[in-house]
Amino acid sequence: MNCGTSIETKVADPSTLAQTLFEQAAAAGRDTLNHTELSMLVASLGMVFNPNGALVQTHPPVELGLGLNCTREFGMVISAGIGGLDAALADGNFRKGRATVYAATELTDATDFLVLFRRTLAYQKLATIASRSAASVPDAQLQAGFAQLLALAKHFSPGQPQASFRLRKLVLNPVQVGSELSVQAAHCEFDAPLPDRLPRPIHKIDKLIHPASIGIIGVSSTSMNFGRIILKNLLGSGYSKERMTIIRPGESEIDGVKCVASLEALEHKLDLLIVAVAASAVYALVDEIIRTDAVESVMLIPGGLGETQASREPSAALAERINAAHAQPGGGPIFLGANCLGVVSHPGSYDSWFIPLERLPKPPKKPERNSVMLSQSGAFMITRLSQNPWLDPRYMLALGNQTDLTHGDMLTYFAGLAEIDTLGVYIEGFKDLDGLSFAKAVRTAVLNGKQVVVYKAGKSAPGKGGVMGHTASIAGDATLFESVLRQAGAIVAPDFNAFDDLFYIAGALHEKKIGGRRLGAISGAGFEAVGMADAIESDSFSMEMGALEPNTVGRVEEILLAKKLNTLVEVRNPIDINPGADDEAHLQIVQAFLKDPNIDAVVVGLDPTAPSVRALQTSKLRPGFDISDPKSTVHLMPALVQCNDKPVIGIIDGGELYDAMSAALMDQGVCVFRNCARGTQALVRYVEARLYTEHLKHPR
Repeated sequence: MNCGTSIETKVADPSTLAQTLFEQAAAAGRDTLNHTELSMLVASLGMVFNPNGALVQTHPPVELGLGLNCTREFGMVISAGIGGLDAALADGNFRKGRATVYAATELTDATDFLVLFRRTLAYQKLATIASRSAASVPDAQLQAGFAQLLALAKHFSPGQPQASFRLRKLVLNPVQVGSELSVQAAHCEFDAPLPDRLPRPIHKIDKLIHPASIGIIGVSSTSMNFGRIILKNLLGSGYSKERMTIIRPGESEIDGVKCVASLEALEHKLDLLIVAVAASAVYALVDEIIRTDAVESVMLIPGGLGETQASREPSAALAERINAAHAQPGGGPIFLGANCLGVVSHPGSYDSWFIPLERLPKPPKKPERNSVMLSQSGAFMITRLSQNPWLDPRYMLALGNQTDLTHGDMLTYFAGLAEIDTLGVYIEGFKDLDGLSFAKAVRTAVLNGKQVVVYKAGKSAPGKGGVMGHTASIAGDATLFESVLRQAGAIVAPDFNAFDDLFYIAGALHEKKIGGRRLGAISGAGFEAVGMADAIESDSFSMEMGALEPNTVGRVEEILLAKKLNTLVEVRNPIDINPGADDEAHLQIVQAFLKDPNIDAVVVGLDPTAPSVRALQTSKLRPGFDISDPKSTVHLMPALVQCNDKPVIGIIDGGELYDAMSAALMDQGVCVFRNCARGTQALVRYVEARLYTEHLKHPR
């Protein structure tokens, strides 16, 4: 991957020497390298070990921090950024990606990582010093150093069968850059490789989401317990009684569904078994499921498995037994959960959530759904769907505490489904090395033309504690998480609102072309036009207001003249077209902006409170002057959006009076936000991700 001039680096592979040094240190009872060994290792990386700190060629010197760290979630991660005394202060005092950058070593190379490093203040300082002294920026030295670090990481990363050691940590800090990299201090730790989990047979996820047969354990015949609610929801979602079986001794049928006494009594192997019993009964039941090989996939609903101190040891042993079963012929059953809300699968025609339909009415069925929501928290999905019914994904799966199936498993499966365009994921924590599997799946998904929107919980210390008590997950470092997943290609949301916005906009704009970062902003409200302009920057990216061509200015002036607004409005970008502009004026100006080659996307305030706009469901003052009028935005805008391949965002900033206008536009595929700042910010983050995806597909 290369965004600039390719620099060839031919240096020796340091792994052979590192192997010898690790063997020597281990024989001496150490898991760290001593001063002499560090000097040799640094030299093998093509750098100079200079512990006395003599200054090199830059004045003042620029101190960098370089490193390899074997993280629990992502395996080996390379980092580069501000070093020396400033490093301790940097991460909390600069914008994201400006102090230190990180990447999973399996998803980057030296050229690509140099491009990432160029975002940092450390690199910009190097470039400034080089410019002042009329020297070259030391890209060749940096890229050579990155290449050697990556070569070392490749050999000693987790999962490498040829490696008898795992590189746990290599820190080079501070490092000065001159004609070569000069390392003033170094630290290296290593240990023995850890055993890998057996691969899950993820092809069986198809049985989980498209089951030809479903069994349920835990259905009460006398009360409305969780199992009975799940049964009601399955029947209410249209799943056939004839394809269901209840495992309950002493009953012949419940709610018209056949009962059998045990798993051994099943007439055929089940695609899916839903387990809704008490947590204490799960341990023996899982052993029975594995022994009988009576099901392909299992949904573990009960909580209390690994979320409390008393349950962690037996739950870990349960996970080991499930993992061992994957070594059986056929891979054994897969398990979703525990502490799992369940699954909604529209193609599978079933809803196994234990939320009564009266508390979460399902939205009307859409002709086409192209998204998936994966979440450790079932309640997260419930609230998203309750507040944003237009999302209504094709599949919604709650992962719970990932006793077996993980985020990486799920995303790997869905990344390959052609009918899926957008994936929204809520994560509390990863199982060991599953962050790397997830990041690889993100990269596969985006290269397959999909978008992955992620929110990570547990950023603060109290939040991490809450995560451990909820799904027994270990919440890792938030900065590392965001850096690695953004580098893989994910759109990482900073909060719940941003997740909603990004998941929605990714689905709504998936088919639109992103040609660049030049925005056109239109509104009849001055504050809104300015608000759009103020919202075009994120922590790591910014759009710009496109410069209108003379032809565009002339066309807009004609529209304003025809609407008798020409004396009130100056044509520019952003433009305040005055509250006197009607529906037609708004959309004609949008069309003019879209035709301008200097505009890549348009945000338009649709000014619902303006008296000239047909925004009410019913107007008492002017009967017929409402959204039912053929001249209303509701009737005119969908065709405009559909016939243009550039993104258009509509803003309807108003109260519940304008819900009908908003819903009518959204139902017709128009991307609508109820706040100009949120809409513009979502577009900025989305454009950044789409442009990065193009870089991944077509590196320059």
